[in-house]
Amino acid sequence: MHDSFGSRTQLEVGSRKYQIASVKALETRGHRVSRLPFSLRVLLENLLRHEDGVTVTAADIEALIQWNPKAEPDREIAFTPGRVLLQDFTGVPAVVDLAAMREAMAALGGDPRKINPLLPADLVIDHSVQVDAFGRSDALLTNRKLEFERNGERYTFLRWGQKALRNFRVVPPETGIVHQVNLEYLAQVVLTRGDDGSVAAFPDTLLGTDSHTTMINGLGVLGWGVGGIEAEAAMLGQPVSMLIPQVVGCRLTGKLREGATATDLVLTVTEALRKKGVVNKFVEFFGPGVPSLPLADRATIANMAPEYGATCGFFPVDAETLRYLELSGRSREQIELVEKYYQAQGMFLEANSPEAEYSDVLDIDLSKVEPSLAGPKRPQDRVRLGDMKQNFDSNVTSLRKGGATGGSAAAQLDGKSFEVKDGSCVIAAITSCTNTSNPSVLIAAGLLAKKAVAKGLTVKPWVKTSLAPGSKVVRDYLDKAGLTQSLEALRFHVVGFGCTTCIGNSGPLPEPVSSAINQAGLVAAAVLSGNRNFEGRVNPDVRANYLASPPLVVAFAIAGRVDLDLTSDPLGTGSDGKPVFLKDVWPTQHEIDETVRSAVSSDLFRTSYADVFAGPEPWQKLPTPEGDRFAWDSKSTYVKHPPYFTGMSKSASAVSEISGARVLLMLGDSVTTDHISPAGDIAKKSPAAEFLQSLGVAPVDFNSYGARRGNHEVMMRGTFANTRIKNALVPGVEGGVTTHMPSGKQMSVFDGAMQYAKERVPLVVLAGKEYGTGSSRDWAAKGPALLGVRVVIAESYERIHRSNLVGMGILPLQYKAGENAASLGLTGQEIFAVEGLVAGAQKDFVGAAKTVKVKATAADGATKTFEAVVRIDTPKEVEYYRHGGILPYVLRKLL
Repeated sequence: MHDSFGSRTQLEVGSRKYQIASVKALETRGHRVSRLPFSLRVLLENLLRHEDGVTVTAADIEALIQWNPKAEPDREIAFTPGRVLLQDFTGVPAVVDLAAMREAMAALGGDPRKINPLLPADLVIDHSVQVDAFGRSDALLTNRKLEFERNGERYTFLRWGQKALRNFRVVPPETGIVHQVNLEYLAQVVLTRGDDGSVAAFPDTLLGTDSHTTMINGLGVLGWGVGGIEAEAAMLGQPVSMLIPQVVGCRLTGKLREGATATDLVLTVTEALRKKGVVNKFVEFFGPGVPSLPLADRATIANMAPEYGATCGFFPVDAETLRYLELSGRSREQIELVEKYYQAQGMFLEANSPEAEYSDVLDIDLSKVEPSLAGPKRPQDRVRLGDMKQNFDSNVTSLRKGGATGGSAAAQLDGKSFEVKDGSCVIAAITSCTNTSNPSVLIAAGLLAKKAVAKGLTVKPWVKTSLAPGSKVVRDYLDKAGLTQSLEALRFHVVGFGCTTCIGNSGPLPEPVSSAINQAGLVAAAVLSGNRNFEGRVNPDVRANYLASPPLVVAFAIAGRVDLDLTSDPLGTGSDGKPVFLKDVWPTQHEIDETVRSAVSSDLFRTSYADVFAGPEPWQKLPTPEGDRFAWDSKSTYVKHPPYFTGMSKSASAVSEISGARVLLMLGDSVTTDHISPAGDIAKKSPAAEFLQSLGVAPVDFNSYGARRGNHEVMMRGTFANTRIKNALVPGVEGGVTTHMPSGKQMSVFDGAMQYAKERVPLVVLAGKEYGTGSSRDWAAKGPALLGVRVVIAESYERIHRSNLVGMGILPLQYKAGENAASLGLTGQEIFAVEGLVAGAQKDFVGAAKTVKVKATAADGATKTFEAVVRIDTPKEVEYYRHGGILPYVLRKLL
């Protein structure tokens, strides 16, 4: 390896010596690296350590040292993460792809055993548990039983991967949410690699297949979410091509006031940063307010970086980082290494650390944060608690399904008769990685429950309640604090340890409640402590979804509705016949702090993670298939050999122009990966359902799209099948429907795509602003690719999705500023051609070649021609596009 800047040196910690690439050494040579944001210093160390004169050059390092905060990003660098983190929804298809690559490698005459993660990869099974049973003491065991019945094939496949693939570990089900397991156990802050003769120490960095991988930045570990496609490439030794980003500094001042929670803070930060505009940028938190934030609060803020649009929300390593490492049971040796390493690198934040230079600065005063929610369908739309009634009332008409009148409907459940109305809270879920392991808000929820029970309050019978902790440590400290009984008295029993309602695994509503909602066309609501509330995500029966802190989730479950002002309206009537208000049961900050101090201790973490890879008894009893190559089962409805490498040659084909293309969908603004990628329940009247039933799978056994991500046949049929998606080719209709041209016949998106495939017609998707917002779903790119989509033309893209499109060989084009489908007069019924791709690819899409001509020809022969910007952003992405995607590119390199 090269060392153009003389950074290689040795660090002694106790009796051990480590080889390091010293960022601080550059300062002594006249380079002002101390002016760089801490997050960029991590990137700088990464380049210094990987300098080889080819992938990383001295010029790349110099460009980062000379970083201009105000300049638009234009310098590509290669970032090599220290490890890769997967969850099972995205991890299973990643392992399926690796297994398929082994088959392709063998078919092309290579050694299939070459296909292994070259970087350490951990997969945490946390997205497969569903809330079927709730509000009862056996909910956890019942949901576990159903989880293993539904997912046995997938789990057996993962056990094969764990044994056949090197450098790959699986954390079994019922352990916790991937990000919390990462925060509490997997993350080391400083990684070491090598043998006793030469051990290298370097910052812990990672890429994850969940967009909320960013949570780990609260611990000072730089990482962000990528699609499963990019993660697979990283696992196979490919560095990530990225532009040196702008870094927005978020200066925190003051302290949170009484009654304000970490959730209220993160919703405030999300709203402010979305308005600021931080897409594709790093955000770094600094200022006098940072030391007052516990690590759990920092992690909550970092978790929601995708919601405020940033690549990451970074908190530098400081004394609080060390305190948390000790609290969470890390070894004394590891904590000492972290402290000494970051101090030696000049990357340890202290009170006298000089303020870094930032591209822009946003000020947030913590003392002005007030109780809030966000919704009814976007996480950045913050709502003051006192404005909830007004917010719901102003949105109810737009949320209502076309033709429905709303009002109320009678229902009966467990012998209790009641009315479900517009605004009824039918789901109250303490869920998701954002909040379910933050002791302050979990303890607050338990204390509120305790006070509410003492007042004689109960949860309304139509509310589906759930508590899905982020790790087993949560259950332990709630037990230790004596709060579990109170939560269970309000039907907040533990339903599982994993991501449930926030990912769409809320399970069905009780049938009488569901029937009442659908018969009357009601706008029912969910309140969840999650980070995502996009349309159609939480539950198909629920049209208004609000994010809230865990104690507010409990409060709205008691109220039973969201169309009220909890700052003035009562929660309910107490056992003494008097109204009980939120202020009567809300715990003080002193009560919360004292309970956290007495209940949360390092021994809980050590005990919980002592046998983290063992798993529950059903996991241990699963069979483990043998062999270097997976024995595909043609009858499996969960794991199928995908067609990505079928007919693949040893060398890439030439890039070709696109002509004769038709529009499959014409979409508006803010189309999310939830709209594109199959997620949540499989509707009983859908192409995916028809396919499964044709194979003998009963509707009760459909499971979810997420669980079936290893079966491309199911996923293709679920692509663009979201119940809320609106295709302008079929005006006035919601759902996955299109119009086939030129026949004019309406059909499902899948059937339309298959008809076009028979006719050998390539497909186009037209879209508006922020196309692909949301989770890093690889199937949001894989699905369209398998349907035959060759081009997407949008006004703007979310970072991860644009990259994933390129990774699957789909061309992302962007309208020029000020233009869109409406301004160009496009109807979506035209025949499209894209010209200039061949010349552009030959020039790596630089200069004038960054644009191509798009021709849209109407039925009467009239042609509209416009220029579109090619959003293939780096030379490495050009290579991926030339090869037809990132996986064929990697496979050919390994050959």
